[in-house]
Amino acid sequence: MKLSAYPAALSTRIGIVLLLTLAADFLLFRQPLGISLFIFAGLVAAALIALHPRSPYPGPLLAKLAIAAAAVLPLAENVSPLSAAVSTAGLSVFALSISARLRSGSTNVLKLVAGFLVAVPFSLMHDVPRLRKLTRSSKGVRFVSLAAWTLTVALGGVFITLFGIANPVIGHWISLIDLRAILDLLDIWRLAFWLIVIGLVWGFLRPRLPRWCRRYISSTVRTSTPDQDGSTVSTLQQAMFGTAAILRALVVFNLLFAVQTVLDGAYLWGGVEPPAGLTYAAYAHRGAYALIVTALLAAVFVLAALRPGSPTSADRRIRALVYLWSAQNVVLVISSILRLDLYVDIYSLTYWRVAAFIWMGLVATGIVLIVARIVLEKSNEWLLGANMLTLSAVLYTCCFVNFAAIIAHYNVTHSREMSGRGTELDWSYLHSLGPAAIPALDLAYKRSNGMGADMEPSFWARWRETDRFRIDQQNWRAWSFRNHRLARYLGQPLVPTMNAPR
Repeated sequence: MKLSAYPAALSTRIGIVLLLTLAADFLLFRQPLGISLFIFAGLVAAALIALHPRSPYPGPLLAKLAIAAAAVLPLAENVSPLSAAVSTAGLSVFALSISARLRSGSTNVLKLVAGFLVAVPFSLMHDVPRLRKLTRSSKGVRFVSLAAWTLTVALGGVFITLFGIANPVIGHWISLIDLRAILDLLDIWRLAFWLIVIGLVWGFLRPRLPRWCRRYISSTVRTSTPDQDGSTVSTLQQAMFGTAAILRALVVFNLLFAVQTVLDGAYLWGGVEPPAGLTYAAYAHRGAYALIVTALLAAVFVLAALRPGSPTSADRRIRALVYLWSAQNVVLVISSILRLDLYVDIYSLTYWRVAAFIWMGLVATGIVLIVARIVLEKSNEWLLGANMLTLSAVLYTCCFVNFAAIIAHYNVTHSREMSGRGTELDWSYLHSLGPAAIPALDLAYKRSNGMGADMEPSFWARWRETDRFRIDQQNWRAWSFRNHRLARYLGQPLVPTMNAPR
């Protein structure tokens, strides 16, 4: 779409971009990130709505506001790489939707959002050469008038300087202007920040897609349906992926998975002692991630074996074996989760182990969705959409979960110092979790009999972390709901029997 044909006038768009850049400078430049990033994302969403008042996006203004609010809400809870990524993806979908560039279908959404994010940094550079063409048209009159002010401002500055030399009063007024302070504001990093913000904001307010995305939208995807007599399938493919081959493979795979399921049931649930020299922790840790890879490979095989409309998909024996194998895969994933839980119970919890739990749950859900696709005779497009919806819901929910506090509390309550078993507290890792670990550290101290020599450095570090947090919270831009809850906790007497360091 040509720049001159875009819904909003160019001068209005430039003005909004400049205002958003000033807002970003005030909210974000060399400032702690918190509610400030939420406010800025909300301003970008509001600008999108303002620039597309009659967009083809369905629903009234309140519906648009609700969708925009849902996209930026994770930033109000806490600013983290995850919440920033989720909000960026949400704003991308919103920008494409409100500008009528989004197409239905999970594959379309993924490809268009990826193309949009790739094009955003280069959108302004792509549009700058078109401004010269726009100035020659009647729609470029406003732009020309804005450019004319450049000469006026430049000559006006020269005249004021000359008047200051000739007139002592004007010279005194000019001397009151602190040019050094103004130059300090215009440092190289601030200018770079402005340029980056202008480029990104322009890309969001004028959504465009790369050429390969536009060709993808306009093109019609043609898929060939295999003939029932197998004339479109080669002899080699028929031998490898025919009904007989798939049937034999499923029988063998079910037997192999049954052996693994029985062994896990015996060692993990049945209480059978592992072989000599092998601990439960080692048994659990060695198989936790390998079994997930096995389940993923099994899912790929099922998708390839039971393509919609294929002869293998219509065979009842194959479908029954697939259902049995999928059930064993779900049990396999549950076994992996139990293995990881045993390992965490003996050692400790970390961010990566929490991510592994979530990933295993998503794999199990994906296997169930594969079975649902087969039973309901849905397409692979439906399966991809269902998995993307599940993943989006999980990631969105994770933005509101304080994993650092959960990890710190679990490690403290399950440590050898607190429970008498497990591993010793890793004080350095607890402090690496940031201020969210402070309540767990207080719990560790309250349950101990005084402060030992090994705990003393850790708790002085805890007080320093608290002081830094309180200093950061003096800047309103760092506020968030999560920080607010921690600040309320810190407003209470933390450890009454302990004197704070001076």
